[in-house]
Amino acid sequence: MFTELFWAYLVAITLLTVTPGVDTLLVMRNTGRGGLRDGCATSVGIGSGLFIHATLSALGISILLVETAWAFTALKWAGACYLIWLGIASLRGAMTGSKPQHAEAGVVAKRKVSMALSFREGLLSNVLNPKTALFYMALLPQFIDPAGNAFQQSLVLAAVHFFLCMVWQCGLAFVVVRFKALGASARLKRALNVATGGFFVAMGAKLASS
Repeated sequence: MFTELFWAYLVAITLLTVTPGVDTLLVMRNTGRGGLRDGCATSVGIGSGLFIHATLSALGISILLVETAWAFTALKWAGACYLIWLGIASLRGAMTGSKPQHAEAGVVAKRKVSMALSFREGLLSNVLNPKTALFYMALLPQFIDPAGNAFQQSLVLAAVHFFLCMVWQCGLAFVVVRFKALGASARLKRALNVATGGFFVAMGAKLASS
């Protein structure tokens, strides 16, 4: 039975993975900031957060969190503040990155960014997103065979999601790197930073007011 459920899950989770959202924009923004390594490290952080959500869902903590108003509100505000903080950082990067950068042919001009920072940004973006917690609480139980070990199945499903996220997001990071290597103008880069920052701030405000 789990095999049948797995294929249904694979279709659902693939569609979710390729749908643009906060995680996608964060990977693209960080790739523009520090290159392919920065983007892939961010993706690893995002994917690692999935295992945390899967574990909490399997243990039933997500249900308790949702049913406890003050705890869910705290998570919502933490996620909103973090998104707004990311947005402000992007807007500041757009303003301070007005000086033209020169890169060798085929090489992306990039800042040296700690992989730990990129990982942490991806992890916090995912873990502090209450929508992800709600999604795992609502979706995962539908694809788990009651006759099997719920915890092990949850981790397997999270591992599949992790793999898909890595393939999709690292692919996007590679495209961004190639795009920059082709000589995208500084004005366009600033516009993308402004758009990304504005999106993060708007999403954070929307989450706080929801």
